[in-house]
Amino acid sequence: MSHLSSFPRPLGTDVPGTCEVPHFGPVRVRGGRYRPRRLVRHRRRAVAAGLAVTAAALVAAGPRGAGARDTGPPRDRPSAGPAPEGRPVGRVTAPVRIADGATVRLLRPGDRVDVIAARQSATGPGDARVVAAGARVTKVPEAPDSVSEGGALLVLSVSRRTATRLAGAGATSRLAVTLWHP
Repeated sequence: MSHLSSFPRPLGTDVPGTCEVPHFGPVRVRGGRYRPRRLVRHRRRAVAAGLAVTAAALVAAGPRGAGARDTGPPRDRPSAGPAPEGRPVGRVTAPVRIADGATVRLLRPGDRVDVIAARQSATGPGDARVVAAGARVTKVPEAPDSVSEGGALLVLSVSRRTATRLAGAGATSRLAVTLWHP
């Protein structure tokens, strides 16, 4: 054994010689050229199945029985359901905070009231104006035994426009009611 064989070889001398890589034809997966068409076909099936499930759910959630179908003339209002009993079409219920809680306790559902907005002025009494005339009381919520300084709540049936005026007046003025007699 020679003394030189015990030493490692210099770097780069242990690499094999180069050779040429043979030419290969392209590798093709079976059915690969039809893949985009297959994806479109499966999407169409998925959409069709989704539509069928949605239609079945809508039929199941629809009105029940023959009496539930509306065969009468079309309604002149946008809501789909009938108007609640005792409230004319085009009316809304508006909660209003009245400054004098004792006055509210005198009212009963069905009473008609005028709502008056009184603006407080720093220099003295302000202007008063009627915000809602002939509004029907629909509910007088139960108040605790002690009337708070914030007044009392009253629920009125009024038109949408009047409800908007009531909300605006309630934010800027003190509201009072007077019993309405036709």
